[in-house]
Amino acid sequence: MASPLKILSVASEAHPFAKTGGLGDVCGALPWAHHRLGHDVRCVLPYYASIAATDAPIKSAGAMLSIPIGIANPQATVHVSRIQGKVPLYLIGNGFYFGRKGYYGEGGIDYPDNASRFAFFCRAALEWCKAIGFQPDLIHCHDWQAGLVAAYLKLVYHNDPFFQSTRTLFTIHNLGYQGNFDAAALQLTHLPASAFHTQGLEFFGQFSFLKAGLVYSDLLTTVSKRYRQEILLPANGFRMDGILNARKDNLFGVLNGVDYDEWNPAGDPWIAAPYSKSSLKGKAACREALLADLKLKLPPKQPLVCMVTRLSWQKGIDLVQDGFGRILAEKLGLAVLGVGDPTYESFFTEQARRYGDRFACRLEFDEGRAHQFIAGSDILLMPSVYEPCGLAQMYALRYGTVPVVRSVGGLADTVKNFNPETGRGTGFNFRPFALKYLLQSLRNASGMFQHRTRWRRLMHNGMSQNLSWERAAKEYIRLYRKALRET
Repeated sequence: MASPLKILSVASEAHPFAKTGGLGDVCGALPWAHHRLGHDVRCVLPYYASIAATDAPIKSAGAMLSIPIGIANPQATVHVSRIQGKVPLYLIGNGFYFGRKGYYGEGGIDYPDNASRFAFFCRAALEWCKAIGFQPDLIHCHDWQAGLVAAYLKLVYHNDPFFQSTRTLFTIHNLGYQGNFDAAALQLTHLPASAFHTQGLEFFGQFSFLKAGLVYSDLLTTVSKRYRQEILLPANGFRMDGILNARKDNLFGVLNGVDYDEWNPAGDPWIAAPYSKSSLKGKAACREALLADLKLKLPPKQPLVCMVTRLSWQKGIDLVQDGFGRILAEKLGLAVLGVGDPTYESFFTEQARRYGDRFACRLEFDEGRAHQFIAGSDILLMPSVYEPCGLAQMYALRYGTVPVVRSVGGLADTVKNFNPETGRGTGFNFRPFALKYLLQSLRNASGMFQHRTRWRRLMHNGMSQNLSWERAAKEYIRLYRKALRET
């Protein structure tokens, strides 16, 4: 039997401590899944002001690290907590860098010093390992905010015996977020200027944290097999397709998972009534509770459609906005939960005034409400422009809420068109990014909703899917061991 691994997870978010979307869900759930498989896994996260203000049990590690960033060598404090009460979580603190309202910016504008903030974070994560004598076999870096970890290991710590056997795996959660900065920012990091070239840190004249992760990590993953294929193409590569193709033999797709302890309609404390695939009675109670909360009037034979999403162009909000009147002309109700682009927020606020009995929006991110929207709705709509993995459709499947999705990325991997003749399939999907195809899929779903026996079969199919984190965690362990064997 293979020996347990020592794993360090470095990320800018981890649920329940810090979360803006799927990255936080993954970086909270995957380490816990690895812990349950018997591995020594630890996590590193910035100590944001919002974390300090929570009731989470957090204690000072009693340490102060001097981190070589810029000319000031700012100090890092370290606090310790645990994910699920088990997995050690190290919180890298600095009041100037992380004692702010937002994680990455405010009012839709990024903080201008994000390069120094996250370079400080990456370097501090490595210095903390040395301070406590934790020599990870594998460091798992998530998205651009952790991209410099691999660069530091290859370019600064390459002769340090402490990290001699440490390997890295970098996960692309969303290629559209790259952490590209002015070339002058490289000086702040103390990385060698000689690495600023097209095969290194340089990206169209800028200094790229994401490219650092892609170039210097031993293995690369992204969060679904379909998205792995898509990002090798210029249309979906965000100008990174060249380096990705150069490294495609070391690029793998690993579908994200669902924490079935947290997302379980049979024992969900947030929802109005429990239910399961063998006893669906509580689903109707959840729908009635949500309709009442949103003050919507919808006949029992008309489905309630929800969107639980970040309000950004990537999520296909333009398609919904352009066809809003035609969508509501169908026999359905619509509810939106999410925050994001102020233009979209204003649009949905206006539509709620106009269609108050059939459309409602809640412009907030609230974990409990997300559970209530998904449990209380009949259909989940995700018309994404692109979708690396998507988690909402996976939650919806578990809750018997039928996904209507655009067949891209992880949506294509998890939602298969329902065939009423064979009884197979888990939802409805469309491919061309055009309103008529979205409307047709919604009509197909709404029409099937009238056939209760078939609809129950469709719900049952979704609720029977195994999209657990245990499956994904084992696949990552295989890749970790591959990195250790081959490099």
